[in-house]
Amino acid sequence: MGRQVIKMGTPLKRVIFEPGALDYPLGKKLYHTFREKGLEILFTSSYNRITGIPGKSMRESFMEAKRTLVVGVRRSRRLETCKPSAHYQLPLATSCPGMCEYCYLFTHFGRRPYQRIYVNIDEILAMAKDYIEDRKPEVTVFEAAATSDPLPVEKYTGNLARTIEFMGNQPLGRLRVVTKFTDVANLLGLDHRGHTRFRFSINAADIIKRFEHGTPPLAERLAAAARIIKAGYPPGFIIAPIFYLDGWQEQYRALFQEIARQPLIAEHNDLTLELITHRFTKKAKTTIETLFPKTELPLDEEDRSFKYGQFGYGKYVYPAKVKTEMESFFKEMVATYLPQATIEYFI
Repeated sequence: MGRQVIKMGTPLKRVIFEPGALDYPLGKKLYHTFREKGLEILFTSSYNRITGIPGKSMRESFMEAKRTLVVGVRRSRRLETCKPSAHYQLPLATSCPGMCEYCYLFTHFGRRPYQRIYVNIDEILAMAKDYIEDRKPEVTVFEAAATSDPLPVEKYTGNLARTIEFMGNQPLGRLRVVTKFTDVANLLGLDHRGHTRFRFSINAADIIKRFEHGTPPLAERLAAAARIIKAGYPPGFIIAPIFYLDGWQEQYRALFQEIARQPLIAEHNDLTLELITHRFTKKAKTTIETLFPKTELPLDEEDRSFKYGQFGYGKYVYPAKVKTEMESFFKEMVATYLPQATIEYFI
């Protein structure tokens, strides 16, 4: 794929229903909706075992998976931890319609990154309530985007809106959402009570153009962030992944300058920043080089240090000296252009 630009909003081709999905009102509603749209509808006889996605090569399978939606039931009663952004993951969906070359989900979903949505939202929220009760009197923070971008599928489910209003009614519950997408209209009038922090994932304009295929440009993400702020949500940005490439300082300085030109964002007194340097696993590298044979991503293992992550698998990160240089630069940029912002972490 290399420098090829992929259009945003690639239409769905097929929807696959997992066992039990039609036992829920949302599952039935989605079945009728997609059938009326004329989409191919398939059924699978086992949970989390998806077949019927065509493709003679890994690349073809990948492209077809991106046009596939799986409607299922979240069965696990356990929530994974989610350091450093939250206490727990709150899975409303998995995967994403974007085609970012560096995507960390390549380690988990590989060649078939189909999107999955869950129809048992009441059960998921009841589980979150149990976790909140267990940690009383401490506040419990949930991340809604640990394994997905929940915004593109919100038009089908409404699950994110339900979750935002649920957390608004929890004195000790908080939600964090991150997205690269911009269709926030149905979230603006919700009774969120400031309990959901809405962050946009952004990057230098050239990085978005080169590597974040099928996603909105920087200007549209910043415009959506301004709409969220007007609706009273606590805002934030994730700048990730940060690349140590030729001209990186000029590119990221331009990013901060672009944000600073929008006073509604730059002058907000509760703006948070999460700064994440680029890293990759060996499994992800193999997948990336197969799917994007012309990729310009920096994937030379000799230029990196190896470390183990919180889920037990190893990854290649920038050496300590490079990371220190980058962290110093970003702290300078924040102090210069976004002095009101708080850096939550730099990793």
